[in-house]
Amino acid sequence: MLTRTNPKQTGKKEHPIQKRKIVFTPQTSALFVIDMQQFFCNPSSHAYFKDSTKIIPNIQQLITVYRQQSLPVIFTRYALLRTESPGAMGRWWNNVLYDDDDFSNAIAPIQPLPNDFVIRKTQYSAFFETDLDQILKKLKVSNILITGVLTHLCCETTARDAFMRNYDVFFVTDATASDKQQLHAASLRTLSDGFATLVTTNEVISWIKQMK
Repeated sequence: MLTRTNPKQTGKKEHPIQKRKIVFTPQTSALFVIDMQQFFCNPSSHAYFKDSTKIIPNIQQLITVYRQQSLPVIFTRYALLRTESPGAMGRWWNNVLYDDDDFSNAIAPIQPLPNDFVIRKTQYSAFFETDLDQILKKLKVSNILITGVLTHLCCETTARDAFMRNYDVFFVTDATASDKQQLHAASLRTLSDGFATLVTTNEVISWIKQMK
């Protein structure tokens, strides 16, 4: 089990809005890659925003170290079947991303492999009406590491749902992004106050490399 480095020993400041320290256990963790789809990351899409592509290298690094250690990587994709009602999401955004739309696919730099898990979801939360919770329990996962988009919507809602299901949530601040920086920052403040431990890509990689 690994804990956060003491800033007095390193001379570095902790995340300025972090209130609590929760132990991160790589051996019982799963990496979430949330909605890194063409819809958000392809400049041809009306939903594209620049910060969605800036986080790709960090997510790639995390995926690599997780796969090297045979730790679970779980991809989510927002996509509705043509037979499913868009519900409140559809009314709110006046827009629907369907499963047969090319924009619903994962971006080329971040593609699931056969040993990875892919969760198709129809709402912000990856837990809503999916078998994600059962998968995590079967894998004996207790720590969840969240990356992807959008920080204040699908990432935050999934983090909250995970916390309510008794998982310890770790939120990667430089591997998540929103279409507005103020929304990203506000979400991090809220999460750090009540739901998640804020971490960086380098911190997580360092912890995983220390695994016995």
